[in-house]
Amino acid sequence: MGETAPDDGISLRVFLDRYSRILILAGIVVFMAVTRPDAFWTMSNLSAVAFQQAPFMILMSFGMTLAIITKGIDKSMGSVLVLSSVLGAGFVKNGQFLLGISLALAVGIACGLVSGILITRVGVAPFIATYGVEWVALGLAFVYTGNVYIYDFPQEFREIGTGRIFGILPNLALVTLAVFLVLHFMMRKTVFGRKVYMVGNNFNAAALSGVDARNTVTIVYIVNGLLAAMTGILYMARLNAADPGISAAFTLDSIAASLIGGTSFGGGKGSVAGTIVGALIIVFIRNGMNIWGVHTTWQQTAVGFVIIFSIFLEATTQKLTAFAAGKRKTGE
Repeated sequence: MGETAPDDGISLRVFLDRYSRILILAGIVVFMAVTRPDAFWTMSNLSAVAFQQAPFMILMSFGMTLAIITKGIDKSMGSVLVLSSVLGAGFVKNGQFLLGISLALAVGIACGLVSGILITRVGVAPFIATYGVEWVALGLAFVYTGNVYIYDFPQEFREIGTGRIFGILPNLALVTLAVFLVLHFMMRKTVFGRKVYMVGNNFNAAALSGVDARNTVTIVYIVNGLLAAMTGILYMARLNAADPGISAAFTLDSIAASLIGGTSFGGGKGSVAGTIVGALIIVFIRNGMNIWGVHTTWQQTAVGFVIIFSIFLEATTQKLTAFAAGKRKTGE
């Protein structure tokens, strides 16, 4: 009969969808473990990559993933990180930790709200709206700091980014895990999460079905601003400095991690769990190439190839889905 082809197509699509990125990550880890076990396969290196380097990218990428699921993008996240951290840095340096952290988070929320309003109320395209917010936020950060680092924070504040719970689990990893659990539950188990996917699949259809599409998108960008500010606080505590010149790298990395993790630019598809895998692929590629002494420009090239490969996988799964659906329809 004609039933095996659709099943095969669906099973292959599901396999690629669920496990292809994990296999890529496993392949990178195995390759480095075999070729450079002395430098790569050590507890100090693995813990540094997974618990100290990756959390910053993962937190930022969570927000980018939400934006892309709604068929948008948030170009401003790196600049919001910078602005929120430098504005809070002065208070933190003077020992006013609560005030500094609260101000940073409020700035992040405000920037996200502005982006959301521009997109949903004014009707500006997400790229243009967040691109404008990016320039405003970065300009204000440079004006405030005079393009000079703010550094030398009290040790009590630095413990946020360098400390460990019970001397074992790094604070950065704990915060990242907590945010992941909240967002994963929100996207998979709540009405709001279902609204986000509905809006990403079809904004107008979601609105006509009774979903408050505009508020849903606005909340997504507010969450993005909050995550950017949170990342800025942690980054500032970890490095003992608020640097106004780091915005571009964070934004590009978060887009890359989201795409590599399986989030579709077409909207309506993606997960924060996949984003973690995407971010780990990037940090392990860079870590491995650093161990091999590869220049940073080639590292960016390698990440670019992985992005292209991820897009190819996305296109392949879509074709398999269409093929299987066509087979079922014709009864072949």
